[in-house]
Amino acid sequence: MEIADIVVIGSGIGGLSCAALLARYGFDVIVCESHSIAGGAAHAFERHGFKFDSGPSLYSGLSYKPSANPLRQVLDAIAEDLTWVTYDTWGCCLPEGDFDTTVGADQFCEVLSQLRGQDAVAEWRHLQRIMEPLAKAAVAIPPAAVRYDLGATITVGQCALSMARHGPNITKLTRAFSQIIDGVVRDPFIRNWLDLLCFLLSGLPANGTSAAEMAFMFADWYRPGVVLDYPVGGSGAIVDALVRGLQRYGGQLILNAHVEQVLVENNRATGVGLRHGKVIRARRAVISNASVWDTLKLLPKTALPKSFQQRANTPECDSFMHLHLGIDAQGLRPDLACHHIIVNDWERGVSAEQNVVLVSIPSILDPSLAPPGKHVIHVYTPGNEPYALWQGMNRNSQEYQQQKQKRAEVMWKALERIIPDVRSRCNVTLVGTPLTHERFLRRHRGSYGPAIPAGKGFFPGSTTPLKGLLCCGDSTFPGIGLPAVAASGMITANTLAPVSKHLQMLQNIGYVMSA
Repeated sequence: MEIADIVVIGSGIGGLSCAALLARYGFDVIVCESHSIAGGAAHAFERHGFKFDSGPSLYSGLSYKPSANPLRQVLDAIAEDLTWVTYDTWGCCLPEGDFDTTVGADQFCEVLSQLRGQDAVAEWRHLQRIMEPLAKAAVAIPPAAVRYDLGATITVGQCALSMARHGPNITKLTRAFSQIIDGVVRDPFIRNWLDLLCFLLSGLPANGTSAAEMAFMFADWYRPGVVLDYPVGGSGAIVDALVRGLQRYGGQLILNAHVEQVLVENNRATGVGLRHGKVIRARRAVISNASVWDTLKLLPKTALPKSFQQRANTPECDSFMHLHLGIDAQGLRPDLACHHIIVNDWERGVSAEQNVVLVSIPSILDPSLAPPGKHVIHVYTPGNEPYALWQGMNRNSQEYQQQKQKRAEVMWKALERIIPDVRSRCNVTLVGTPLTHERFLRRHRGSYGPAIPAGKGFFPGSTTPLKGLLCCGDSTFPGIGLPAVAASGMITANTLAPVSKHLQMLQNIGYVMSA
């Protein structure tokens, strides 16, 4: 039996952000990870010299500081950084045609002018003016200042002037983004484009995505001089930086440590029991970075009130299909963009199954990810693959293999719009399914996360009715996505930290001026 102040279940970005910051605050922390690789949905893996990202591939707000991106704030708080490659162009393959676009407002207006004319450009400019004060409101309260106890009156109080200045607009951020654009944007292409951006952020279209998420994106993507970021070494380099921070301050990461249960004694979470029989006790708290459904499976039914157990009925986003390729890059056009978004049919809606496909070729930016003369490619259908199509299948059966080939075809065809002869170039081919997601990431039904529409529900905070049990990750506020889960981990860590140390952290990263 081991004993620590805090045990964190899962090493996703939310769990690692929380654990590393807790270690920085001086707590004795142990992270238990079921997989042999840290990182959760953001972990990286290698096959035959090709280094693959398993999940996120598009990053921004990380290569500079101070930044409004919560993950950047976590890295600053634990004094960690990594090398970033910056770029601004990404490719689009849409029903209107194939073209490259950039982050920033001006070039997109050129695209709008060509596709839709000057009336569309005027609508977009009008939307930007409306979003400008909302974007400022979205970053008025840094997640680094937030905590779920009375100490928030002091830490969030550091932002009192900013909150007062943006107060009326802060209240608008809880609405669905569709309520902001209704009556402002009529052009069908712009509405489809905004639906697409919303879906990529939250797994829901504009009528289910919060205005806060889109305001944050506008603040980041449409500011002057904006660039996108890619970590040298891939997503695994971000994970490594968080693990380095955790370990430098005395925390531990235990891999292949599958948590079977949260121990509850005298109405308090007191530790975890691992599959191989080991027990790890927690003096202060157990923090679950697992999804809401997977967390509830770890707890005795009598440990939580029925009202909390009802969270098991939280609606879920669909899962993913993945296509990981290592290819021969000889003769490819030199101006190939790193990222591409493919939409097959606007009429079906952005959340329709297999309608949106994302392509990432990160070795264009970081050649170290592939052998010389090669490229590594990750193609995926983001949160639109129904789990029901795969439920109950034997992963070793011929039926499963045939279905993998059939359901992967939409990804091959999307990639062929960018590299027409890609099938003949392959050295490594791996297909992932919702069952892959479920197995390796321990994700309930392989889900992308909770489907909680803005205006109809709220992501809960990290505290629970069970003393000593907290949660972080994409089942808690602020929700789905890399910045959001980093924020949830940071807020959870802050909640357990003494206010004095929390304030010192804010001062160190530049959010509180020294006296």
